[in-house]
Amino acid sequence: MYQKKLERTLDCGAVLTMQVLHGKWKSTLLHFIARGVQRPSDLQRAIASATRRVLNIQLNELEQHGLVGKTIYPQLPPKVEYYLTPLGESLLSVIDTLEKWGNEHRAVLEAVLEATPGALSEAAE
Repeated sequence: MYQKKLERTLDCGAVLTMQVLHGKWKSTLLHFIARGVQRPSDLQRAIASATRRVLNIQLNELEQHGLVGKTIYPQLPPKVEYYLTPLGESLLSVIDTLEKWGNEHRAVLEAVLEATPGALSEAAE
């Protein structure tokens, strides 16, 4: 398994926040779960460009970080639903602010990203 060569420095609140939100779909997952999309298949339909595997990995990480919880119903076929924890709910205002900033500066940011070779493919990871 890959291990980073540089030690993580978590002494800054912004670094902590970005470490928890690191992943292309995490903020989008939180957004949809907050709006009532709770089943994995519904999340997959809502975020069609993401693979099921990546969504599962990022949902598991969000659960490990305490931002979402998971209810597993004992039935066949198995039924799973995700919900925001209070910690996850506290992040919604941050995500909304990031979305607002991105929308306000969309033209400049898109031009910069298009002019930067590899920037869009790196952002996808």
